[in-house]
Amino acid sequence: MDVDRCAFDVLQLNTPLVESIRETIRAQGPQSFAWFMQQALYHPEHGYYSSGRCAIGRKGDYFTNVSVGPLFGQLLASQFSEIWERLGKVNDFVIVEQGAHGGQFALDVLEFVQNRLPEFFDALHYRILEPFPILEQQQRQKLEAFGDKVKWADSPEPFMGVHFSNELLDAMPVRLISDGTEKSVGLDGDKFVFVEQQVAKTIFNQAALDCIDEIAANLQRGYVIAIDYGFWDEKFERTVKVRARHRNLDSPFEQIGDADITMSVHWKSIVERARANGLRVAGFTDQHHFLTGIISQFKNGDRGQSLLADSPKAKRELQTLLHPEMLGRAFQVLALAKNVGPETNPLAGFKFARQLGQSG
Repeated sequence: MDVDRCAFDVLQLNTPLVESIRETIRAQGPQSFAWFMQQALYHPEHGYYSSGRCAIGRKGDYFTNVSVGPLFGQLLASQFSEIWERLGKVNDFVIVEQGAHGGQFALDVLEFVQNRLPEFFDALHYRILEPFPILEQQQRQKLEAFGDKVKWADSPEPFMGVHFSNELLDAMPVRLISDGTEKSVGLDGDKFVFVEQQVAKTIFNQAALDCIDEIAANLQRGYVIAIDYGFWDEKFERTVKVRARHRNLDSPFEQIGDADITMSVHWKSIVERARANGLRVAGFTDQHHFLTGIISQFKNGDRGQSLLADSPKAKRELQTLLHPEMLGRAFQVLALAKNVGPETNPLAGFKFARQLGQSG
C-alpha cells in the first residue's frame, strides 16, 4: 500500500478501540501515524497483538517462517548450538526470544535441542520477552512440559547468549515521513484521514532503534539474530502493509485492531544504531542463503539427520523456506555480535552470504 497515492477515508465501525483513538484526536488534534499504529497493534486491551486476536498460519491473517512447520525452529536451533560452542559452551547460555506470539518457535527449538543436542539442552535457558498477559498465557500452556527451562519477562534483563526475533522490527510503530512532509492521522467527521504537515528532518523508525538500544544494553556477550523483510538504504520503500485473512487491505483505517500493520525494515539505520551501541555486524544475507548455510554445515551427524528428514512434509517445508518466490528472498537475516572476537569463519548461516548491503 503506497500511502502517497491512497486516500484513507474509510468509515470505521464504532469499536472501543476506534472510539478511544477518535477521542484522543478530537481532544489533542492529529496524531502521528506511529501513535496510531501503537494503538492499533498494542493498545493494552484492544490492540491486534495485545488482545490475542493476532492469528498466524493458514487459518489466520498471514504466514510466517514458524507457521511453515518445525523445520525452521530446528534449523535455528542448530545455529544457536554453534553460537553456544563459540562462546565456550557456557553453562548459563540464554536464548531471548522477542515477539514469540503463541510460543511455537520456542517449542520447535526446545524439542529439537532436547532430543538431538542433550549437552546444549542442559546448558540452555530460554527467556521470552512478553509484555502481554494473554500471549504469555498461551506460551505457558504450549511450553508447560519444559518447566523452569523457560522463563518470562516483560522487560529486558542482562544475559549472555543470543537474542532472536522473527518479524519483530517490521511491526514497530513508524512515522510516515517523506521529503520533509509527515502524514499524521486526523478526523473528517467520524472518518480517519491523513493530514499532511511540514516537518524538520527527523527519525521515522524510533521504536525499532529504541529496541536495538535495549538489546545492546542487556546483551553482555553473544549475538543478535533478526529475521525480517526490508531494504538496504538505496532500495528502501516507505510503504505500509495492512493484512487480514491473507488479504492486503487498502487502508490502515480498515479493521482497526483486527488487522496487522507493518513497514519494511530500514536495515541501514538498524546497523548504524547497533554499531553506535558497540555491536559488530557478524553477517547479513537473505533467508535462502542463511538457511542453506546452516544445512550445509550440519548435514552430517544428529543435527543433519533431523534437518534433512526424507519425507514429503519436510521437503515441502524446506521448499517454502528456501524458494526465492516463496520466503527465501522475501526475508533478510542480520546477525550482530558483542564482546565476541571477529570470526575466522562466519557463522554457519552466513557461509554462503550474499552481501545485500554492507557488513562490518
